[in-house]
Amino acid sequence: MIAYFTMEIGLEPAMPTYAGGLGILAGDTVRSAADLRLAMVAVSLVHRKGYFHQRLDRHGRQSEEPVQWVVEDFLEEMGPRVAVNLEGRDVLLRAWKYEVQGISGNVLPVYFLDTDLPENSDADRELTHFLYGGDSRYRLSQEVVLGIGGVRMLRALGYDGTTRFHMNEGHSSLLTLELLREQALAKGRSSVLQEDIDHVRSVCVFTTHTPVPSGHDRFPMELASRVVGQHRLFELKERCCFDGQLNLTYLALNLSRYVNGVAMSHGEVSKRMFAGYAIDAITNGVHPPTWVAEPFRELYDRYIPGWRLDNFSLRYALSIPGEAIRAAHRRAKRHLIERVNHETNAGFDLDVVTLGFARRATSYKRADLLLQDPERLLAIAAQVGPLQVVYAGKAHPQDAEGKKLIEGIFQIQESLKDRVKIAYLENYEMDLARNITSGVDVWLNTPEPPLEASGTSGMKAALNGVPSLSVMDGWWVEGHIEGLTGWSIGEPGDARNSSREDAGPLYEKLEGSVVPTFYRQPDRFVDIMRHAIALNGSFFHTQRMLQEYLCKAYNFGTS
Repeated sequence: MIAYFTMEIGLEPAMPTYAGGLGILAGDTVRSAADLRLAMVAVSLVHRKGYFHQRLDRHGRQSEEPVQWVVEDFLEEMGPRVAVNLEGRDVLLRAWKYEVQGISGNVLPVYFLDTDLPENSDADRELTHFLYGGDSRYRLSQEVVLGIGGVRMLRALGYDGTTRFHMNEGHSSLLTLELLREQALAKGRSSVLQEDIDHVRSVCVFTTHTPVPSGHDRFPMELASRVVGQHRLFELKERCCFDGQLNLTYLALNLSRYVNGVAMSHGEVSKRMFAGYAIDAITNGVHPPTWVAEPFRELYDRYIPGWRLDNFSLRYALSIPGEAIRAAHRRAKRHLIERVNHETNAGFDLDVVTLGFARRATSYKRADLLLQDPERLLAIAAQVGPLQVVYAGKAHPQDAEGKKLIEGIFQIQESLKDRVKIAYLENYEMDLARNITSGVDVWLNTPEPPLEASGTSGMKAALNGVPSLSVMDGWWVEGHIEGLTGWSIGEPGDARNSSREDAGPLYEKLEGSVVPTFYRQPDRFVDIMRHAIALNGSFFHTQRMLQEYLCKAYNFGTS
């Protein structure tokens, strides 16, 4: 049995238990695990108030509201109660169950931990309300609930035979403390010995997702000792501390038998970040039945029966007639254009090449790279062919730069008016992601290399025959074949320059390849769409990803 721990997980659009790519990956992972009939259980937090509901005013200023949802409408309450100790007091937890049903009917349970119980204080009842909310104390308390409380809840639910613990990012790495405590108690000891550490390492897997230092949780030791308690592991500071702080990434690195990054390039970046650790790479994927839009589902059902069970069979998209692909895409594009025009009154045109950019709004993802030289963009639209751009994405409530980025896009949108139409759709979530990734003509991705760990939005686009125009970072280093699965912006390993300098190769590729191919060589453009499906869609999926985890991560040793 594999226990998959994740701070966020995207299962349904109406369940706000995810913020972005990490949660979407987790949801796709458990869906494919159910399809493959893997013995797996997942653990997360219930997030009663969600991440947030985004509202944008006419100037692009973001405001946030709690997400209202009724937990009982989606989840089944479980009977057991367990407790964790926070700052010397016991906090009671319960679990809610969600069942993920696989393609062949197999069911995989996901348990959401909840502190909103009358036995707890008002402050403790709110510990599982907000995803990535609150201060450091709130965040660390959540991670105690997830890691330590998650292991205790699994035991209370009867999962005593769990043999692998997979930490999806470092948020859950405190589970190792509970596993150490279990081992010591099983031997009749209160202290942790090296043999206990060796055992815990033998059963733990850790996936690191971010090359951005701020993405790795760390806490002052005074706060850690106060919230978590004087755990014996803190005496072994070399295993859990770095620069005098409790560092949850180092805790996971030191107590995991297998560690991986989420793309080949990210694996190399992670080795440089964490020198001395053996770090492998398993490239992320997406769950095709979830992300393929209805027109393409019908297309694949007709030409590639069985694609839902065997995602690799999408390689046979090479035999699908071009006109059938074109017709399916036009239906998906029409759906998106109608939504854009209804929500923004942008006046998008079905026959104009449409670029899509939908990511978390933060500075290193550079959503505004396309807009660095508006005059150059206008010249391309006037001389080569008209352009329109769909944006979406939330800025974290505390990310002032991300919020300014959205406002800047709105300002440029107003200045360009009808010459290059731009629409920014608010409240980016799963349904909107499916609309955009299937309905645009080209998927745009412009992060500062090497800060893209993997990225999965372009994989969703490829499943729907949408090629990428992307910097050479993350998964695109592996998925890119120039002019066949999409187009590159620059070369792998390009040094970071100013955004204005980096925009030059983007404009050159738009002007010289992407836009003229769309308008002047429509049959060739459809062939690129076909290869995006057959080469990228057939490989960058969670079915392949989980098979790699089975071979490389879950099946080590006999412990």
